[in-house]
Amino acid sequence: MSSTPLSTSKYSVILPTYNERRNLPVIIYLLCSMFQQQSLNYEIIIVDDNSPDGTQDVAKQLARVYGEDHIVLRPRAGKLGLGTAYVHGLDSCTGEFIIIMDADFSHHPKFIPQMIEMQKHENLDIVQGTRYSGAHTGAGVYGWNLKRKLVSRGANLLSSFVLGPRTTDVTGSFRLYRRPVIEKLIREVTSKGYVFQMEILVRARASGCTIGEVPITFCDRVFGESKLGGDEIVGYAKGVWNLFISI
Repeated sequence: MSSTPLSTSKYSVILPTYNERRNLPVIIYLLCSMFQQQSLNYEIIIVDDNSPDGTQDVAKQLARVYGEDHIVLRPRAGKLGLGTAYVHGLDSCTGEFIIIMDADFSHHPKFIPQMIEMQKHENLDIVQGTRYSGAHTGAGVYGWNLKRKLVSRGANLLSSFVLGPRTTDVTGSFRLYRRPVIEKLIREVTSKGYVFQMEILVRARASGCTIGEVPITFCDRVFGESKLGGDEIVGYAKGVWNLFISI
């Protein structure tokens, strides 16, 4: 039995994937179940970077199961960066609101109704899921070792100190956008990879966008390996500096 719908708008989810064959069926099931339970109009845009593990074959099977109006595969020729994956996916979106999230099950769809409700109630441009909203909020990170937690916390503290975006999770990648907002911001962003998440939020603040936060629990991926390595960490530090001198 469906609950009272949160919104009559359409929501487009962009899922960038690379070697997510085992995670994709789980996240798609959870997303479709959540949207159907909330009686929401939705589509899920899978942007796959030519995964060698058969991710695209799984995506095609899921489209047959859930319907091609709900599951849309938009492949690319190779790994071209996270930011450009969102640009590629956005071209295929038809919803009034855009949700970006990871496909590795680290972002649970159960938080999306809270994000939609906050956006509606406060008429916000962006709502982001935050892992670091403070004690007694329910937010947190699970499954990471101490080193990775320190790297993530350090990255957020560095960008917050240097750039002052006034949010608790600059590097998070679980967000709900008004479509015109992300379409405008994405044309201004110059970063690729993980710096994209930070730059788009900093530019949003600089342009006067309203941003809200919903506490989330972030769990490490169920299957596969993290794409975050030493090169990305160095690139992030360079990205903070470039934004500092340019925005």
